[in-house]
Amino acid sequence: MNGIGKSTLLRTLGNVQPKLSGRIRLNSLPMEQFTTAELAAEISVVLTEPIASKNLTVLELISLGRQPYTNWLGTLTVEDRDKISLAMDMVQISELKFKKCYELSDGQLQRVMIARAIAQDTQLILLDEPTTHLDLYHKVQILKLLKSIALATEKTILFTTHEIEIAIQLCDNMLILERNRSTFGSPCELIQMKSFENLFPPDTITFDPQTGSFRVNK
Repeated sequence: MNGIGKSTLLRTLGNVQPKLSGRIRLNSLPMEQFTTAELAAEISVVLTEPIASKNLTVLELISLGRQPYTNWLGTLTVEDRDKISLAMDMVQISELKFKKCYELSDGQLQRVMIARAIAQDTQLILLDEPTTHLDLYHKVQILKLLKSIALATEKTILFTTHEIEIAIQLCDNMLILERNRSTFGSPCELIQMKSFENLFPPDTITFDPQTGSFRVNK
């Protein structure tokens, strides 16, 4: 649902903006106890805002993910370069590393941003609507890629999305944000709780729990 606060919640969890209320704990400690550098080694964030300079090459942009670990000159070690190379391999963009970011398609650029987050080597990766502006094929590609990365690296990947049907098929757990209440659980649990059936006016869109899909009422 638009305007419900998905991006606000994700940006707050990533310490991109101050929290409105409540408490956030990371590794059992209040987030306020972490310095900016310490948080950068724990959480990587991929937002929907355009990158600062599309004149960077793919390799240069992904290398910025190692910034929390480099010295004040930003010198990359052999370990840094290995992690950058591994990140590019994981998202299958190694052949693009010398291309300028302005030469990339939306789908390719999204993969580059994900690679930068992987190179940052944090246990928690937050992405705000990573499939925005992509067609169905590339939406599925990106979300399947995120799932494979989570399984291969044992990292936690949290993303916001409007792609409910795809998320039902690919996510381990989902948080459904609504104005009056929010529900959390595995897709199967949420289907059993009938959490998807109240997301849209029933005279317009209905949810089929057997197929995990929505149907437009004509």
